[in-house]
Amino acid sequence: MTTISLADWSRSPEIVIGQKEHKRLTIAAMTEIGDSSDCMDFLMHELDRARIVDDDLLPPDVVRIGSIVRFKPMPGEEQTVKLVMPGDDSLPGNYRLSATSLTGAALLGLRPGDLMSWLSPDGVSHRIKVLKVANTPTHWGNDPGPSAA
Repeated sequence: MTTISLADWSRSPEIVIGQKEHKRLTIAAMTEIGDSSDCMDFLMHELDRARIVDDDLLPPDVVRIGSIVRFKPMPGEEQTVKLVMPGDDSLPGNYRLSATSLTGAALLGLRPGDLMSWLSPDGVSHRIKVLKVANTPTHWGNDPGPSAA
C-alpha cells in the first residue's frame, strides 16, 4: 500500500470541465444504479471541485470524454485509455475506461504533467501522473459542423 501524505491531498491539481460534459457526467453519477456508489461519490466530488468553462474555451489538452490518455500509475506501468461515458466501456476495444470508474473520475479534467492522488473505498491509496492527452478537433468545442453545399 502506498502512503499519501496530507501535502498530496492539498496539492490536488485544478481540474477544468466543459459545461455540457459537466451536466452529462452529473446526470450519469446521479442515475448510476448498482454497487458503485463509492465511485459515483468520488466522481461527484471531482465534478464539484472542477472549474466549469464554456465548451468553446476548454483547452485542447484537458482530459474529457473521448480523450486518449497516456498515464502512469505510481507504482505501475504506463497505460493508454480512451475515457468514455458509462456503458461505452464495453464497446470493442479493450482500452476504454468509463469516466464513472475511480481512475476515470481521477483523470477527468487533468492535463499533461498533473499528478492526482486519491483513496479507494477499500482504503488503498492511488497516484497517477498524466503523460499525454490527445483529443480530436471536434472535442475542442469549435467543430464547424457540416458544411453547406
